[in-house]
Formats: sequence, structure tokens, C-alpha cells
Amino acid sequence: MRDIGAGFGYLVKGQRWAAGHGRSLGIGLLPGLITLVLYAGALIGLAYGADDVVGWATPFADGWSSPWLALFRGFLTVLVFALGVFLAVVSFTAVTLLVGQPFYEKLSADVDRAESGGEAPESGLPLWRELWISARDSLRVLVRVAFYGVLLFGLGFVPVIGQSVIPAIGFCVTGFFLAEELTAVALQRRGMELRPRLALLRSRRLLVLGFGVPLAVAFVVPLVAVFLMPGAVAGATLMVRDLLDEPAGSDGDDPDADGRARRGDVGAPGAAPAAC
Repeated sequence: MRDIGAGFGYLVKGQRWAAGHGRSLGIGLLPGLITLVLYAGALIGLAYGADDVVGWATPFADGWSSPWLALFRGFLTVLVFALGVFLAVVSFTAVTLLVGQPFYEKLSADVDRAESGGEAPESGLPLWRELWISARDSLRVLVRVAFYGVLLFGLGFVPVIGQSVIPAIGFCVTGFFLAEELTAVALQRRGMELRPRLALLRSRRLLVLGFGVPLAVAFVVPLVAVFLMPGAVAGATLMVRDLLDEPAGSDGDDPDADGRARRGDVGAPGAAPAAC
């Protein structure tokens, strides 16, 4: 259970890091705002059109008497909209990361440099190649998410567990895949493909859920998601360093700490250099 708390701790540390680096925070907000406008339009369209879709999909209920017809189709309309929100919450991160790939790459690299004393892994790939890999992997993840979404949507009709256990499982699934999308920014720079990334995250599932589930709950409110995205990318980068057992600096506050240690300049400020 300690991993759950540690995962949440990385989420908090990431938000603190972003808040302490105003320029990175400002740049990181732009992709989220663009994506928010696009998704808001899509969800508004779904809200207006969901009842028409339900009516078209359930012609067998046309002859039902009142109030059963209205209750049945109203219930399905709510479920369709809920499924749309579920998919929007999960895909919001993928689309935002795709839109903001260059911005988040820089933000993640800045976190790595702060933690390692000035070094950040680089993929060495051209930007168009990185965008292609990101889009391809995001599509693969969305296929998995859609599968789980449809499955959980169907199980939502089961009495009792459909109104209690299934929503909780849904947030866990959403949180895991949110964490996958966010850690992908740092892991792709390290040359790690989708399958090894998923295996890495599954190896510390509680850590990943401790990071992703609170974020999934917060991302239910789209405007909150926009403001949390830069810190979420920073926190995911910190978590990646933990997952890969990469050495960390002094909480990222002194990027030159590791460099001084390698040169032998250890101890308190002003202390004499170590003997040769």
C-alpha cells in the first residue's frame, strides 16, 4: 500500500515543480486549452444528439407506453453521454500530449535535467518521427481503452455492482491509462516502446494507480485537467525515474548537486574540496 501513497506523492511533486517554473507552466497550458475547446464542442454536440442516437438504436421501443419509453430511453441517453465523458477523459490526455508534444518533451527534459544534474535522455529522432510514434501508440492505447470502456459499460447494467464496483474499476482503468500516456513522454525519450512501457507500469501497478486514479478523478472536470497537465507531465517524469531506478538530485532543487558530487565538492556550501 506504500506504493499508492508514493504515486500520489509524485503527482503532488509534479504540481509543485510546475508551479515553481512559471515559464514551463505557461507553455504547458497552451495544448490543454486548445484540446479543451475541441472536446467541449464535441461533448456539447453529444449532449444534444445522444437522444436521437438512442431513438435510432432502439426502434423496438417505439410502441411502448408512457412512462416506460421515456424512462428507458432517458436511461440509455445518460449512459451514452457517460460513456462519451469516460472516453473523453481518457483520450483528452492522449490528444493533448499529441498537440503539445514539443512543449511537453521540453518540460519533461527540464525535469530530468533538474533531477540528474544537467543531463536528460534524448531519443535522437526527428520531430516528425516522434509525433508519428506518439500518435501510433496513442491509437493503440485508445483501442484498449475503448475495449474496457465497452465492457464496463455493459457491466454497468448489472444490479448492485453496476452502480458501485464497476465505477470504481472504471476509475482504476482510466487512471492506469492516463499514467501510461503521461509517462510515455519521458519513456519515449529513453527509446522504450509501448509493450515494454506497459510491462514496466504493471510491475508497479499500485504506484501507477496512486498517481493516475486521483488524476482521473480530477480530470472529470475538463478545466481542472488543463491546469493540472503541466504538473502531471512533470510528476510522471519523476515517477519514471523511480521506475527505472535512476539517481535523483536533491529534490530537483539544485541541478548542479550531482555535478559537484562527481567533482568531489561535497559537504556544506563553502566546505573545503575533498582531498585527492
